[in-house]
Amino acid sequence: MNKSLQYLIISFVLLLILSPLFFIISVLLYFYSKEKPTIIFQQTRIGIHKNEFIIYKFKTMEKNQVTFLGKFLRKTGIDEIPQLINIIKGDMSFVGPRPLIKVDIDRLGWTEKKHQQRWSVKPGITGRAQLQNTCSADLSLANDLSYVRN
Repeated sequence: MNKSLQYLIISFVLLLILSPLFFIISVLLYFYSKEKPTIIFQQTRIGIHKNEFIIYKFKTMEKNQVTFLGKFLRKTGIDEIPQLINIIKGDMSFVGPRPLIKVDIDRLGWTEKKHQQRWSVKPGITGRAQLQNTCSADLSLANDLSYVRN
C-alpha cells in the first residue's frame, strides 16, 4: 500500500473519530460568532510544485482579533483538524513544510532557485520547523530543506 493511500485512510478514520469534536466546535463557533457565523476559515496557500490550493481551518479570528474560543483552538491545535480534508483531497500530508501564502513567500524572499526544493514535497499539517521554539525564517527554511532531503 503506498503512502498516499495510507494517509488517505488514516485521515478519513481520524475525521470519523474526531467528528463529534468537529461537530461541537462547529456549533460553538456558529453560536458564539459575533460576525456572520462562519465555521471554517479558507485561504489560498502554496503547495507542492508551487500549486495553489485552499487550506481549511476552524475560524479563530474576528475583526483581525483572535477570539476567546480561537485562543483555545490554536493553543490545542484543534483549529487544524479540518486540514484532514486537505490530506484526503491530496493537497497536504501529515508532515512537511507548512504551506505559506504567496505574500509570505515574497516577504521572506523565498522566490529564488535555491528555495525551489522546499516545494518539491507536499506541505504538512506540521513540520520540523514547528518543533523549534524560534520564529526565524532562516531556521524554518533550514528545517524545511532538511526534511525534504531526508
